[in-house]
Amino acid sequence: MDKIAVKLSPRVTTGKKTRFLRRSGVTPCHLFGHNLASESLQAATSELERVIAVAGTTRLVALEAGGKKTRMAFVREIQRTPVGGDLLHVDFYQVNMDEPIKAEIPLHLTGEAPALKTKGRILVHPMGHIEVESLPAKLPATISVNLSTLETLDDAIHVRDLVVDPAVTILTDGDQLVAKVSEISVKAEEAEVVAPTAEGAPAGTEAAASAEGAEAKKE
Repeated sequence: MDKIAVKLSPRVTTGKKTRFLRRSGVTPCHLFGHNLASESLQAATSELERVIAVAGTTRLVALEAGGKKTRMAFVREIQRTPVGGDLLHVDFYQVNMDEPIKAEIPLHLTGEAPALKTKGRILVHPMGHIEVESLPAKLPATISVNLSTLETLDDAIHVRDLVVDPAVTILTDGDQLVAKVSEISVKAEEAEVVAPTAEGAPAGTEAAASAEGAEAKKE
C-alpha cells in the first residue's frame, strides 16, 4: 500500500484571523496524541483534500512538519462549512506505532447474494462499522463482507464470520447481524369499519332517516 504523506508547517495565526489563511488556500490543523502537547499547524488546502480523500479516518498519514522526524497520525476530525462544504479545520491524532489502538472500521459489501435473485426480497445490512483493535500499521482501512454466501433466506452473516488479519482483534459482539436477505413485508391496509349506533344500525342511518322524514313533511 502506498504511503500517504502531507507537508505541514507551524502556525502562528490563530482565532478569527485564520480566515485569512483559508482565503489564501491554507487550512489550519491541530496535531495531538497520547501524552503529547497539542501543536498548531497548517497545510495547503488542496493537499489536505487529497489526503482526506485517500486516507479517510482509518489510514495512517505521514506528517512532515518543520524539519522534524516524520510522525504517523490518523485524521481524527474534519470541519467544513455548512454551505458548500469548504474545508475549515483538520485534526490529526499522532499514534505510537508500538501501541495497539481501537478504531471504528467501515464494512465494505462485495459480491452478489444469490438469495436476492428471487423477486420480493431485500438485503438487510444494519451495520456500517465495527470496532477493532490492533497496532496502527495493521489497522485495516475497510473490512470486506462477501455477500455471495447468502444463498437462501436462512443464511446470514454475523460479525463472527468476518475475516480479518490475525493481528486484528474484533471488539464488536460476534453475534451481531451484519447482513442477510429477507422477504419484503407488505402490510395490508385495514378496511375502514363503520361504527354501529346504539340500535345496531350503521352510523349515519339515524341521521339519514331524520332527513328523509323532514323531506316527507315538506311534501
